[in-house]
Amino acid sequence: MIVTKDNLTVHIFSATREMSCAAAQEVSNKIKELLKEKETINMLFAAAPSQSDFFKSLIESKGVEWNRINAFHLDEYIGLEKDATQRFGNFLKIELFDYLPFKSIFYLNGQEPLNGECERYAEVLNQYPTDIACIGIGENGHIAFNDPHVADFCDEKAVKIVELDQMCRQQQVNDGCFEKLGDVPTHALTLTIPTILSAPYIYCIVPYKSKAQAVYKTLNGDISENCPASVLRRKKGAMLFLDADSASLLTR
Repeated sequence: MIVTKDNLTVHIFSATREMSCAAAQEVSNKIKELLKEKETINMLFAAAPSQSDFFKSLIESKGVEWNRINAFHLDEYIGLEKDATQRFGNFLKIELFDYLPFKSIFYLNGQEPLNGECERYAEVLNQYPTDIACIGIGENGHIAFNDPHVADFCDEKAVKIVELDQMCRQQQVNDGCFEKLGDVPTHALTLTIPTILSAPYIYCIVPYKSKAQAVYKTLNGDISENCPASVLRRKKGAMLFLDADSASLLTR
């Protein structure tokens, strides 16, 4: 099923695997299209268990010249050890980057002097403007780590330090990434909403029942920082991919 909400195209599938394959096909087709026009392209990737099936499908895509693509990620915890599996850079390395021969991979570092790291990553993003962003939506409606209390649709920064709200931190426990809430970092680095929206093409992959309320608010609530993902409805070239569980409140 395909529906539209403002500028956002919404694809709804009966199963997570079907959703993931369709999203990967759309992304790989867009990559091939852009590489006919440009020597290289630049992509953003979200790091979360909800993206794992999509990554598997993307890895299986045929005919994609990954060696002409520079890869970035959306956010990173502050303070985790360099080899911690929960670090988003490490998650993406294990789930995606180790499988594909990207031209370059640019990692956010949550252990560097933080203001300097925000400036460094912003400079790299400016040097390599994003063509495609592959993102998700959190249980609190965040995109990247732009939780409702820190989200700013008009943010002047490209990358910033944020405090994570409790719902966001609890999601990391619910996802099995941490054993208990106290283990989840309280702060992170994140690309801001204007930085993400600067991508001409955005593919938002959102499976699971736990995301149903956030999806409903994204599509049916006001477009406001109270549900940061609602801003996707303003973005031409954005697609939202849902499975039956994440779309359950829409189709009830």
